[in-house]
Amino acid sequence: MASPMSRPFLKMNGLGNDFVVVEARSAPFAPSEEEVRAIADRQAGIGCDQLIAIEPSERADALMRIWNADGGEVEQCGNAARCVGWLILEASGRDAAKLETTGGTLEVSRAGDRRVTVDMGKPGLDWRDIPLAEPMDTRGIELQVGPIDNPHLHTPGCVSMGNPHVVFFTADAETAPVREVGSMIEHHRLFPERVNVGFAQIKDRGRIRLRVWERGAGITRACGTGACAAVVAANRRGLVDRKVTVEMDGGDLTIEWRRSDDHVLMTGPVAVDFTGTLP
Repeated sequence: MASPMSRPFLKMNGLGNDFVVVEARSAPFAPSEEEVRAIADRQAGIGCDQLIAIEPSERADALMRIWNADGGEVEQCGNAARCVGWLILEASGRDAAKLETTGGTLEVSRAGDRRVTVDMGKPGLDWRDIPLAEPMDTRGIELQVGPIDNPHLHTPGCVSMGNPHVVFFTADAETAPVREVGSMIEHHRLFPERVNVGFAQIKDRGRIRLRVWERGAGITRACGTGACAAVVAANRRGLVDRKVTVEMDGGDLTIEWRRSDDHVLMTGPVAVDFTGTLP
């Protein structure tokens, strides 16, 4: 495989969730975990939450591979899907395209100027979909943070959006202990493949304030699959409607859990920051 070094890249972001995107349809791209960490390093490298490679696909317009900042490869990233989807739409001049990931095939479509809608498919709601280490009702699993008799957070919902999510509901997302407990929950024994951890505040039936600890990346300014998971988890508990604005540190996403086919649609902006060559 070709070394990832001295390859051109595009730096992009979706609501501040930022990516180094490498075109790998003409030449293979196989970075080691160490090389991924070096690229993602915000002091010594380029700096990003995720490294993305666009590869050839036999069943879609392209295959998107995703590595988190810790070097581990993951199945899905909603914000990256919008960015890569936009690149494919711009290059083809079409209004819709298909994007393959290891978490499934996504449909992307234009939703305005530098705005993209991604059909994330059906959420996984069975405990085996997440996966959990033991059978539980994913509407509210047996997990709590804080004293046993008076926990700060408890009974979170679980959703798979092609990657695993746990969503705690909190009275105030701003004061939620994202940094303090995010890593501990990510590595909790209940989650054999680790987990993305959401802290959701219900503002009204059409609005959620969300902060996310991402598996392998830590706190990020936005998490597309996390926003989808929060809306699904909240709707299952009767807290919100099917179409919700999700406010994150980097901005807002519109999430709709479509009733007709149970697919989750995510709409939001795409931004190009700069281009360069991998060091």
